[in-house]
Amino acid sequence: MTSTTTAPTASVPLAPGALPLLGHALPLLRDPLAFIMSMSGYRTMVRVRLGPSSAVMVCDPALTRQVFLNDRVFDKGGPIYDRIREVIGDGLSTCSYTLHRRQRRLCQPSFHPARLAGYGEVFARASQRKASSWTDGDVLDVTQEMMTLTTRATMETMFSGALPADTLRQALADTATIVSAFFRRMVTPALLRRLPTRQKRRYDQARSRLAATIEQILADRRANPGDHADLLSALIGAVDEESEGGQKQLSDSELADEALTFFLGGMETTAITLAWALHLLSTHPDVQHRMQAETDEVLAGEPLTAAHLPSLHLAGRVLTETLRLYPPAWMMTRTVREDAELGGVRLKSGSTLVLSPYLLHHRPDLYADPDRFDPDRWRDAAPDRAGYLPFGAGPRKCIGDQFALAEATLALTAIVARWELTPVGDQPFRPKVETSLSSRGLNLRITERRRDAAAPGAEPGTASPRPADAAPQPVTGTCPVNHKE
Repeated sequence: MTSTTTAPTASVPLAPGALPLLGHALPLLRDPLAFIMSMSGYRTMVRVRLGPSSAVMVCDPALTRQVFLNDRVFDKGGPIYDRIREVIGDGLSTCSYTLHRRQRRLCQPSFHPARLAGYGEVFARASQRKASSWTDGDVLDVTQEMMTLTTRATMETMFSGALPADTLRQALADTATIVSAFFRRMVTPALLRRLPTRQKRRYDQARSRLAATIEQILADRRANPGDHADLLSALIGAVDEESEGGQKQLSDSELADEALTFFLGGMETTAITLAWALHLLSTHPDVQHRMQAETDEVLAGEPLTAAHLPSLHLAGRVLTETLRLYPPAWMMTRTVREDAELGGVRLKSGSTLVLSPYLLHHRPDLYADPDRFDPDRWRDAAPDRAGYLPFGAGPRKCIGDQFALAEATLALTAIVARWELTPVGDQPFRPKVETSLSSRGLNLRITERRRDAAAPGAEPGTASPRPADAAPQPVTGTCPVNHKE
């Protein structure tokens, strides 16, 4: 991949506004998304600085995809993954290239399409229980409600059970502490990160408690072995037949890392995606009413089940558009493991690359009116593999993408089937940049739908019209949107 005709990294322009010692840390802390979008004028690459360290931000979709596809050279690493490893160790989402192939082979059976149907039934039941727990006129802390929903669903699919109420509350609080501190720790120089501040103590305590919770779950399972038909049983029973002379199953420490990885991934990112989808529906009542009409027709008075997933076309498009506007992994980093070339630029081993799905998803040359919520942009167009990257791409693409989409589709449908969502107040709600684009602090009012009312667009006294969204779409596994690489 090296070439004598390419230019060195220093030829990549440096983004304006870098300060001595701090680099671009201040604008990143003040308004991370505005800083990221200010890079959109650089069509290929631009250099940014965090303290004394420099990184190359890749702004071009084709080059971004090239990085994702070549994980041997462009490996997981850099400030983002250094901070994530503090929490989840060397799990599947953070481990290096040398460990990843084996771990992927061992984890893949847990997400086999045959298992998704069973997981889907858990998601459907949990979603309907949550939707039934609210009262007409409630003002919901939407993110907290969705976190509770996804935590319980994740516990049941992963561990065949639920945490005691006190432990669940503590796990949610610890997760909130970790994710709220994450971005600041990522852009803070190492020396300052080590200072024994109150925030650091809270962060360290939250990490320790959450790890202890997972360790207790694993200890309980070891005391009660057997196939519990859950994700943990699949992880424990997985065997890597391709391993030559190495360990063919996950060790206890690897199991703990993977369990924590999937626990946090299944809980936090799906909850935030759901919260953003509900926010967008509340501020776009026309789309909400169309989705209610689709839901009424598909369910036809029956309880929601995983079997309804392939028919929930508009729900799938709403989530596709939500993930475009608010991709959970809004920024990623990679470490160059050997001297390489990218886009005509020579990159030295050890260089850090920055990738931003958020930047690509909001480029006007890739998406017409990119800041507008428009699920119908996906009616006749499948997501572009280079310009749409909510789950990453290539060998390191999120292993649980279909798992998350099934859960989110069923939860969104269960809520819309029963409730009308409206904003509280008239001020725009902006994301808080943490591990994900957090919806923390989002409140919505719910009103119970009138079952005897005609759906919007129907004549008085008639049944709900067949939605225009019922045209066939590609289906992958149990999800109404094809996100497979």
